Amino acid sequence: MTLNNDSQQSTPVVLAGINARYRHTSFGLRCLKAALGESGPDCTIVETTIKGDMKGFAEELLSHQPKIIGIGVYIWNAPEAAKLLALLKELAPGVVVVLGGPEVSHETEGQEIVEAADYTICGEGEDAFSTLVHRILQGEKPDTRILDGGLPDLASMPSPYPLYTDEDIANRVVYVEASRGCPFKCQFCLSSLDKRVRQVPLESFLQDLDTLIARGARDFKFIDRTFNLKMEVSTRILQFFLDRIEQGLTLHFEMIPDRLPDPLKALLSKFPPGVVQLEVGIQTFDVPTAQRIERRQNYDLTESNLRFLTHETGVHLHTDLIVGLPGEDLDTFASGFDRLIDIGPQEIQVGILKRLKGTPIRIHDAEWEMHYNTAPPFDVMNTKVLSSEEAEEMKHFSRLWDRLANSGNFVEGLPLLWEEGGSPFLAFRQLVNWILDRHGRSYGIPLVELHRECLTYLTETVGVDETRAREALHRDYHRTPGRKTPRFLHVEHPTHHSRVPGESSPLRRQERHMHGS
Repeated sequence: MTLNNDSQQSTPVVLAGINARYRHTSFGLRCLKAALGESGPDCTIVETTIKGDMKGFAEELLSHQPKIIGIGVYIWNAPEAAKLLALLKELAPGVVVVLGGPEVSHETEGQEIVEAADYTICGEGEDAFSTLVHRILQGEKPDTRILDGGLPDLASMPSPYPLYTDEDIANRVVYVEASRGCPFKCQFCLSSLDKRVRQVPLESFLQDLDTLIARGARDFKFIDRTFNLKMEVSTRILQFFLDRIEQGLTLHFEMIPDRLPDPLKALLSKFPPGVVQLEVGIQTFDVPTAQRIERRQNYDLTESNLRFLTHETGVHLHTDLIVGLPGEDLDTFASGFDRLIDIGPQEIQVGILKRLKGTPIRIHDAEWEMHYNTAPPFDVMNTKVLSSEEAEEMKHFSRLWDRLANSGNFVEGLPLLWEEGGSPFLAFRQLVNWILDRHGRSYGIPLVELHRECLTYLTETVGVDETRAREALHRDYHRTPGRKTPRFLHVEHPTHHSRVPGESSPLRRQERHMHGS
């Protein structure tokens, strides 16, 4: 079957984005379109989500009658991208399909999706994609199917920010970048392959941000791996947003945990609660494990900085730990988890190690008997010191911790599990296994049912006073306004949380944590 539509004017280049959810936008595709230049071929960006109908998406792409279709391939959309590519080749075999993105930038040999595509660009692709498009449209077809993207000059790259539509700005996260690259060599991360950190020209970047704010953009997420690497840059950017704080902004940065000098602390302290979210990758507190994977980190300084951010600023702190690193067993992971609980960040993301293509983590496969899932997301199945049963259990742990703790839905109720002392990790692990015994799963359990189960567990297993547990869970349940109180959470004199008039409007997840502080 082939598809043809002569009724619509042809657009030579179409870029296909398959995002994790609607609120996300594909920054990479906007960079590619900008790189084609104003005098270049017509190009349009079409986006869907991983839950979208790929056949309908393929037909939508082809309705533009393109000669070239570019697809961004990531770990979260790899299966959908492969399905889309197969559909495109079935419906319009003459269309040239170009792949790019981290999932196809390394270990390309033997990848079915790479074999099925016409061309694959590895690494950063702006210059290589622009050159390839112009050659194809001029009638050339390069013999080399796997192309090195190189390192584009960030100072001369056209700005992608005008390509955010009014709908993007009104309803979606606006991704921005002030730098590319990472100076660290953590073996589980693709950024360990970067040669150096490159900065975007700061003045033009700030002008782009000013224009976005003037257009109505309020939700900014920086994709820089090391936002606080250069103090003169990070302080300028923070001051830029502070000067416009009355606009009602939400800002997300990824930071190095042991690099927080006084000028940065002073600026972060000035932001209203919930406006700034910092993502801080701890990954492990176990020093031998950190050394094994080349994770450089001053742990005393890291803890001091995290305590400052948690207790002396209004920053929403999202921290990361990874289960299954080479040589780390569940006991040392639990110790690190409990250490973070004591510090008190709003979120602890319990990630499961993934074997990303191209990362040096593979050098430990033999010594530490690392076994990974062969399908996305390529998560660890077992290691020499982490059994298959423990790895599977930790996936349930991670899912329920996100639903109960990170979500802000159990800010008061959850700490009752370990208030009498002992390990928070162990206390929550026991709750996870109790829920699994009763439901047989850790997903798809309605929030109201999780509240009921927590009330039962706290009172019947942990021994918490029933009135106290019910009151805490009742307040938790009403952190999101408008919920009707279920009968089992009824209290005689309820106290609800309410937003202070005139305060900033952070993301709902952040807001629930704020009410618990």
